[in-house]
Amino acid sequence: MSLIEKIEAAGAAGSLLESTVVNLKKWASADFLPEWAGASIAELVDNGEWDELNDRFYQNLAFGTGGIRGRTIGRVAAAAETGTLSEMGSPEHAAVGSNVLNDFNLVRATIGLFRYVEKYLKDTGSYDLPRFVIAHDVRHFSRHFCELAASTWCKLGGQALIFEGPRSTPQLSFAVRQNKATCGAVITASHNPSHDNGFKVYFDDGAQVVSPHAEGIVDLVNQVELSEVPAYLDLDMARVITLGAKDDAAYQEVLNEMVIDSEVMTAQAPQIVFTPIHGTGAISSVPALKALGVDVIEVPEQMEQDARFPTVKSPNPENAEALAMGIAKANEVGAGVVIATDPDADRMGVAVRDRNGEMVLLTGNQIGTILAEYRISVLKDAEVIPEDGGDNVVFIKTFVTSPMQEAVADWHGLKTINTLTGFKWIGEKLAGYEAQMKEKLMEEEGTAVDYDACDIWTRADLLLDYSSYFVFGGEESYGYLASDKVRDKDANAAVVMFCEVAAYLKAQDMTFTEFLDSLYLQHGYYEEKTINIYYEGAAGSSKIASILESYRNDPPKAFGDVAVSGFTDFGKDEIIDADGEKIPAQDFYFLELSNGYSFAVRGSGTEPKIKFYVFGRSDVLDPEDLVKVKAEAAVVMQTVLAAIDADARVRAEG
Repeated sequence: MSLIEKIEAAGAAGSLLESTVVNLKKWASADFLPEWAGASIAELVDNGEWDELNDRFYQNLAFGTGGIRGRTIGRVAAAAETGTLSEMGSPEHAAVGSNVLNDFNLVRATIGLFRYVEKYLKDTGSYDLPRFVIAHDVRHFSRHFCELAASTWCKLGGQALIFEGPRSTPQLSFAVRQNKATCGAVITASHNPSHDNGFKVYFDDGAQVVSPHAEGIVDLVNQVELSEVPAYLDLDMARVITLGAKDDAAYQEVLNEMVIDSEVMTAQAPQIVFTPIHGTGAISSVPALKALGVDVIEVPEQMEQDARFPTVKSPNPENAEALAMGIAKANEVGAGVVIATDPDADRMGVAVRDRNGEMVLLTGNQIGTILAEYRISVLKDAEVIPEDGGDNVVFIKTFVTSPMQEAVADWHGLKTINTLTGFKWIGEKLAGYEAQMKEKLMEEEGTAVDYDACDIWTRADLLLDYSSYFVFGGEESYGYLASDKVRDKDANAAVVMFCEVAAYLKAQDMTFTEFLDSLYLQHGYYEEKTINIYYEGAAGSSKIASILESYRNDPPKAFGDVAVSGFTDFGKDEIIDADGEKIPAQDFYFLELSNGYSFAVRGSGTEPKIKFYVFGRSDVLDPEDLVKVKAEAAVVMQTVLAAIDADARVRAEG
């Protein structure tokens, strides 16, 4: 029986999905692919690895939140893929498949992006060469994918610029504008498991692509035939430009600008334990902190760049386990703060020592609230923003981020903008404020400005006078930003900002938890929890879709004794933000409960999971009641979480 006949027989027997059969036959019959690719497919078919083949071939890897992300190493690897392992345990080749990130899909994505950018330049009357900046993290195949994308871009007739080694996602965002590129990409899967990687795309504003660019790129990527790919698989780096020390220095200057009160940083420079969890934070965060006089104690085992992330189960600073070695080091040396960044340094997690000497993990919501309160207050003290705030002083957060941050912004008189999940929406807002400022400046003063050449304080003056000034923004998943010089979440900058707060609290003889409690006494006690339900592979994708569809078609009426008092469907209802702009439609739901709690539901754009974000608030009338209020809220929260989780698992089965 031939290979094609075996595939057809497996499909007829129900072992392979219909879509898998179509895609698998296309790949198996493609005699223009490398020999090892055909051998890998044949081995998996001969061994009857039907679940593995379904996961790899049931669909074409699609653009999600700003790019593509997926496995590079299969659960079951073929011998021809594995080949000779590298020193870091990387297989010789990324997994074969239409639904995994490999050389073939990376080239297809690059070709589609090039064709879109080339058309965009032509349509806008530009004669520039398509200019593409690419960065990569430390993951399996990251350097190879970076070079392959750069080589492909140059073969297509464009100009590609890459760094000499791993760099963080926020530095890529900055470098796109710094080098006046048409677009950019970073090869990363952020905090995902080690077997994943991704290709995250940015446009000329330095932000992740949004509509209409996103749809345009997806359309052209989908038009790239598999038969076009082989011509680009051999690397040719002759025309690829390597960025140098001046580019790193320019980004370091952005990090230095994050300090508002330089006097407190100089007088009270804190001691911190830092871990990049084997990633790129070591490249940018550590030099920035040392230049500011911070006493940085490194976690030596986790300073090594290693695609396997060998010291953690997951390189995610949201997880307590990822900070365990840092906390142990802090206890060893007596440090009061532990800071961790994920592999591409766009997310930051922290642990802080309380008054009793215990290390406490702060949530992403708590970190964002602390940074927001501090930065707004100090910007007022420095007379950068008016004492009463103002409608054009803007705080931006996602709908799934704690409403406590909006309460803080409201108290200070700022306007709060809520966006969909993903920093690309915050980036889009910043691009809008910049464009509005330039247009009004020209209209009123007849003047143009080189915005990228302005320091952050000049930018603040321009935006306050002619548009809206972005003070701070973030999302609950440990991402923060306070400068529009970068258009994505920036953990390197967040590390600097958090150290400034540490210096301020050191001067006040106050702990982080005491500072947070003071905000609870002012605004009420807010508690937020998330539920993540993972469903892997083709079957899992169907279950996630079932939950999302059932929420729309059959919304929950109650969870136990708690009734649903409000239901917003972002896919059907028209939602207008505080700027008067329409929120794009998305399979995202927000529910209000009769007990005052609320929660949001969405499928992850980067991982095989569905997420539930639950919010609660309690009044605190007396400081002595805070401990009791926290305990009572925790009981209610657990009851709500359990009910939502149980309901979701029933919905997953259809």
